[in-house]
Amino acid sequence: MTTPPKARRDNNHNNHDAKPGAVMLDEISKRIIEELQADGRKPYAAIGKAVGLSEAAVRQRVQRLLDGGVMQIVAVTDPLTLGFPRQAMIGIKCEGDLETVADKLASIDEIDYVVLTAGSLDIMVEVVCEGDTHLLEILGKIRAIPTVRATETFVYLKLRKQTYSWGTR
Repeated sequence: MTTPPKARRDNNHNNHDAKPGAVMLDEISKRIIEELQADGRKPYAAIGKAVGLSEAAVRQRVQRLLDGGVMQIVAVTDPLTLGFPRQAMIGIKCEGDLETVADKLASIDEIDYVVLTAGSLDIMVEVVCEGDTHLLEILGKIRAIPTVRATETFVYLKLRKQTYSWGTR
């Protein structure tokens, strides 16, 4: 049985060419990830056949990848079909410690994506809402954070592409 080397994270945040937090994966683990990206419900036996490992070895590797935070296996839903017709990206300008603001934003249930950015906005968040009234309520929660100075809302009119298949390169 072949096992991947222990996952190593590169935490060099000073070098803009480095991949912060990148995990070093062997080729077989990368191929397992690619198989699961194509079909997250693919049986381990079929993945094993594709990558040259036993079902048990694939199961162990997948568990290590999950435990290490390298990947997640989740059901991706369509918000529109679940009664959430309003989606938006909200840009936020803040003062003070951005990490603290980002943590407060991440604690708001309706916010599903929080990223610190460079440029004219400090933080971007994505929200999925039941409608415009709900969006307004969320904006109120965001603006109630003491160091938030301004928000700019980008309402999604039509989603043209959304994938999670950037692979393992």
